[in-house]
Amino acid sequence: MNDTNLRMLESSLGMTVGEASVLEPIMTTRELSDGDYLISEGTSDDSLHVLLAGKLEVVKKTGAGEIASLAVLREGDLAGELSFIDGEEHTVGLRALCDTRVISLARDDFETIVDDHPQLVYKLMSAVARSAHKIVRRMNSEFIELSNYIFKQHGRY
Repeated sequence: MNDTNLRMLESSLGMTVGEASVLEPIMTTRELSDGDYLISEGTSDDSLHVLLAGKLEVVKKTGAGEIASLAVLREGDLAGELSFIDGEEHTVGLRALCDTRVISLARDDFETIVDDHPQLVYKLMSAVARSAHKIVRRMNSEFIELSNYIFKQHGRY
């Protein structure tokens, strides 16, 4: 992994370059082309992904067999956090919007360093919690906006 990738990992996960270097040997880098899926809805890969370059579209299948775009992830964003923790199937897919590079950490590989690096584990899990909190905040805001629109409240619509 080059220095730029280490710095992105350091920034995204809130750890030092030395701590990010501990993760380096157990992480894999993936290159995606426009339209490639990193994650398909309904699958489980138990991996945490950090977007190093490019953009990933969060997509969900609709009842009509179409695909709805829910959000766009950018450099530094995390993906797959909840499946990394609980191993459940992904409820959405992630599709590259352009040439995209991600670095991934499989849960089984991560568990090999847990006992030797508890501070690193704390920092990584804190980053996962911050990312999940960011998603919940965005969803709450969008819910309020939708509610205001539907009920035409507060004179905004």
